[in-house]
Amino acid sequence: MNHTDKPHQQASTLWTSRMAFILAAAGSAVGLGNIWKFPYITGENGGGAFVLVYLACIALIGIPVLIAETMIGRRGGRSPIGTMRYLTTEEGTSRGWRVIGWNGVIASFLVLSFYSVIGGWSLVYIGKTAFGAFTGADADAVGGQFGGLLASPGQLLLWHSVFMVIVVFIVGRGIRAGLEKAVKLLMPLLFLLLTVMVIYAMTTGSFGEGVNFLFSPDFSKLTTTGVLTALGHAAFTLSIGIGVLMAYGSYLPQNVNIAKTAMSIAILDVAVALMAGLAIFPLVFANSLEPGSGPGLIFVTLPLAFGQMPGGIFFGTLFFALLLVAAITSAISMLEPVVEWLEEHRGVSRFKSALVGGLAIWFIGIGTVLSFNIWGDVHPLGFIAAFEGKTVFDLLDFLVSNLMMPLGGLAIALFAGWAMQRARLPEDIGLSGRSYERFMFVLRYVTPAGILVVFLYNVT
Repeated sequence: MNHTDKPHQQASTLWTSRMAFILAAAGSAVGLGNIWKFPYITGENGGGAFVLVYLACIALIGIPVLIAETMIGRRGGRSPIGTMRYLTTEEGTSRGWRVIGWNGVIASFLVLSFYSVIGGWSLVYIGKTAFGAFTGADADAVGGQFGGLLASPGQLLLWHSVFMVIVVFIVGRGIRAGLEKAVKLLMPLLFLLLTVMVIYAMTTGSFGEGVNFLFSPDFSKLTTTGVLTALGHAAFTLSIGIGVLMAYGSYLPQNVNIAKTAMSIAILDVAVALMAGLAIFPLVFANSLEPGSGPGLIFVTLPLAFGQMPGGIFFGTLFFALLLVAAITSAISMLEPVVEWLEEHRGVSRFKSALVGGLAIWFIGIGTVLSFNIWGDVHPLGFIAAFEGKTVFDLLDFLVSNLMMPLGGLAIALFAGWAMQRARLPEDIGLSGRSYERFMFVLRYVTPAGILVVFLYNVT
């Protein structure tokens, strides 16, 4: 059964307000990338100068594609695949542009398969911290606990499963009863938890050091690699190019100004990243730890800090609850393009679509679970030089982060900037006059150039 000729712009399938959409899209953007990845890549790349470059990249790459993808989603009013099929017909453009929709649905499917496993880690660490597993522990003991988790396929599979059940339940309840209710509860909770963590960081005695690290730029510490990392993270953090914003945009009422809404989403996303830095770096400096300790910053370095500090059990548990909330708000957005497509193209009910999509994603996620232990030495494409030494998890991460996301973002910028007829675009986007012309210049020239540089750097 094919329903692609029916856009879902009925009242029952729309966000109830502009704020509901902002919270949902910001929830999609705010995830592990802000609270796990942003602090450690900032630490690795020297702090303040990296932050400035990152903010510039958000403005020149992230926001233009965010506006374009949301606009395309609302104009099509269908799943990413259905939207691109409809728009290529309406605009009289090449059918080749339809790959944007397929890329989005497949990318969101694949990224959730490994994102769910990492989301499961936050569930484990809530329990570990609450029961004092890190209290008084030294670096070897804390590192050993994380290593023990990764070495246990049973534990990883259990928490991967629990995380996916939560995500399927929320998405299966629909736009208003599921997604909207969840983000209206979880996003304010996320900001509340972050605010408490920042206030706590102010009491550590090293808050000034953390502020200086984040906001005092030292360009001598910024390398070419750092600039390209900032470019890549600007695209990654806003969830552009993987169909999420197209899917969410398809439920957006026609009277909402997309340009203003996109700015609000970007501001919330950046605010969470900076607040996470303000919460984390003072704790790191107060405990004489290393801010550039890489991906282990959250799951090794911080538990070590929480284990040594007064009130560490309470604030450590609070922090990992914050991480879980951020992971869930992103994960529900990644399942949505898959569910929307199953509903639309297969005529399957919403809950069954969420269940079928969730089970398929859970199954693929087993490959990531095993990558950290039993399949640690399995390198499926090891015979290709570029993929030598990459596990199943490494391959999925590389495929989505370095290929599908940037190429998806690039294609969206080119489609909106060059292929779509410009007569309706000012009205669709919510810009006019010189503001619109400046936006189109950035979308047509600056944004594609920036994405292309990141893409070529990542694959060479």
